[in-house]
Order: sequence, then structure tokens, then C-alpha cells
Amino acid sequence: MGSFLPNTAQEQQEMLEAIGFHSFEELFSQIPQQVRLGELNLPAGLSEMQALERMEELAQKNRQFRHIFRGAGAYDHYIPSVVGSVIGKEQFVTAYTPYQAEISQGILQSIFEYQTMICELTQMAASNASVYDGATAAAEAVAMCRERKRRTAYVSETAHPEVIKVIKTYCYASNTEVVMIRQKDGVTDMDALREALDEESACFYMQQPNFYGNIEDASGLAEITHGAGAKFIMGCNPIALAILQTPGECGADVAVGEGQPLGLPLAFGGPYLGFMAASEKMVRRLPGRIVGETKDQEGNRAFVLTLQAREQHIRREKASSNICSNQALCALAAGVYMAAMGEAGMTQAARLCVSKAHYLQQVLSEAGLSPKYDRPFFHEFVTVARGKTADILQALEEKGILGGYPLNGDEILWCATEKNTKETMDLVASVVKEVCS
Repeated sequence: MGSFLPNTAQEQQEMLEAIGFHSFEELFSQIPQQVRLGELNLPAGLSEMQALERMEELAQKNRQFRHIFRGAGAYDHYIPSVVGSVIGKEQFVTAYTPYQAEISQGILQSIFEYQTMICELTQMAASNASVYDGATAAAEAVAMCRERKRRTAYVSETAHPEVIKVIKTYCYASNTEVVMIRQKDGVTDMDALREALDEESACFYMQQPNFYGNIEDASGLAEITHGAGAKFIMGCNPIALAILQTPGECGADVAVGEGQPLGLPLAFGGPYLGFMAASEKMVRRLPGRIVGETKDQEGNRAFVLTLQAREQHIRREKASSNICSNQALCALAAGVYMAAMGEAGMTQAARLCVSKAHYLQQVLSEAGLSPKYDRPFFHEFVTVARGKTADILQALEEKGILGGYPLNGDEILWCATEKNTKETMDLVASVVKEVCS
């Protein structure tokens, strides 16, 4: 009986009596008194103008940074204005994939185009209509690979710590053992993986580039994994895929990742988008929805929901997942972004990320922060701060700059994207040099 529902107190009373009650107290009589909320003691209501003014006051407490050099899973990329223009249209903002899906051809086509572009980006056979976020996608991929006699999942220590936590949560609930594969010099220890895999191995998950920004030998890891009869899951940065080897080229069985770099703002951490793509042999295990192309009775191009391997649509014991939704609006944003950027635009963005990150590493090294790893990297890298981490980040904050992500101990994980300018990177280096000296 919310205050925005169009009914009066008299109408509420009539509704109560229609279902056999005389008061709200009587309606909720089955709820024990000890668990009821009782009085809310709310302050007096505000007018719309007063409420807006109050919200603006609260918003002033937020710290907005003009320049960002932090990644660690969420990245500050340029978003073409067409993305917001398209997804802001009312028919997209308010629409959801209906249960009589074929009646909504426009939404189905937008999802189909998104799936097609994800397949082109990853060079995999099929993509689903997206899942909640990149960590969920990784956990769902592990569930795809589980079999009756293969119930051990292997995960690289170089993957994002939060992704690892989500994988472990999913696996705990399904009685799947998770075994961590140690790192060596900032990348997955291939010898450790080779020694660990056995006949009960379901899959191995790795991230490219990994959490420290380093480029892994994905093809080599795939070969070791397949040699033990297990499935290879590759977590990917979608911008990096424009210039690095794709999951299809590396021999991945499942490719997953966080779609936030594809046209989604940082937005205080969400909502984001998890993309998933699979090889032809794994298509029927993809969770959630998959939109397919067909023809209607008049021979016109049409779109339908095809495979739906979730428990709402098939026998529960046969379902590979019980995920209940797709990030349709976020997937639309990613699709518009990829269409607007095109192959050339995404390649240029990726190359700018590489060149600017390497320049940033160089000037930070000259300022006193030595790189921790001497390895190829995409747009993130780790430096050793020698006890100055807090001082460096505080000094940068005072100039409106969000510095790198502090890691355990004396290390900082830095990130540069196409949005960072040479002038700002030089400023960061000068601040670091002043603090270190």
C-alpha cells in the first residue's frame, strides 16, 4: 500500500474488507510481534524542492576525480555520445525480454547483434544474452565445465581476487573443489598447473591480461589443460582483445569477461555486464538466454529465443544454471559502443592504452617507482612504492587525481587508458617524485 499507489484510505479499507480483514493489524496477525518493525519514527516529509536540495548537499560529499589512473577491474574509457543517446530512448530503457519474447523483435535484434559482435571479438562460436557481471560469468563458466567424474576446478592465483571469491562461492554450493594454481614472477606457474591436473580436473580458469596487468601464455596454458582432458576458460579484457590473441585463437572452450569497458561508465561500481562465449561443443551448456535468427512465415528476417539452459525453461535437474536474467540494457550499450567504434576504433583505443601505459611506467620509474615485473603488459602494471604508498595516493588526491590501486605491502597497481594525457601523466610523475624525494 505504498504512498504512490492511486488509492485513498477509504479504498484501502474496502480492499481489506474484500479479502476478509478489517485492519492492517489483522492482515499481518500471522507475523509474530517480536519480528515486526513497529513504529518507524520517520522525520516529517519534505517538499520536492527541499528533497532535491538535500540530495544535492549529500552529493557534494562525493569526491569526483578529474583524472583516473586506477583500473583493477573497472576502467575509465572514452564512451561515444551515441551510446547514451541510443540507450536513453524510452523503448529501450523500459523494455525487458518478455516471456513471449518473439513479440518484441526490436529487443531481440539488439541482443542478437550484441551476441554477434561478442563472437567476432572473441572468435568463439556462440554467445549468450549476457549475465550479471564478469565475476558471475567466470563462475557460470566453471559450472558449465563440471561433469559427474570431473568436479575439480583449477584457478590461477593471478586472476582478479574478487572473481576468485565468486568462483569459490558458486563452487562451494555445488560441492565443486577449487584448487589454486600458484603464480611465478607475476604470471601463472605452468609447471604447477601441469603437476596439479589429473583425471578429476573439470577446468582451468585464467585471466588475460591478469590482475597485475601481465600478459599470460594463454595458448600454452590451454595446451596443458587440454592435455589433461579438462576445459580451458579464458577471462578476457574486451578492449585488449582488439590487439591480443583471441580466446578462439588460444583454444579456449569458454571465454568470459567484464563488459564494463564496452561503453559503460564507472558508475560507482555498476550495473555492469558479464559476457560469455563458447566453442561449438559447449554451446548447449551456455547459461541464460541465447537469441537466434530465423525467418517468419512470410520469409522475412526474424529473431527468436533459442537455447535456454536455465531451470525456468527445462527440467531443473537438467539445468546448467538458475540465473534468472540478462543485462539487456547494458548489453545494448556494449553493442552500440562496438558498432560505433568499429574494428578500427577499438584497435586504436587498445593501442593508445598500451602506449600510454608504457609511457606512464617509464616516467614513474624515473620518478622513483620501480616496476615490480619485467614482463609484457597491456594497460596495467605494478610498481614498488618503498613505504610511500599512502603518501603518494594522498598527494595525488589533493590535485584531483585518483592514483593506482594499493596492493598488499608496498605495491601500487597503475592503469592508463586512451583518456589519460601526457600532461597529466607528467603531473603524476612530478607528484610522485616530490613525495619520494
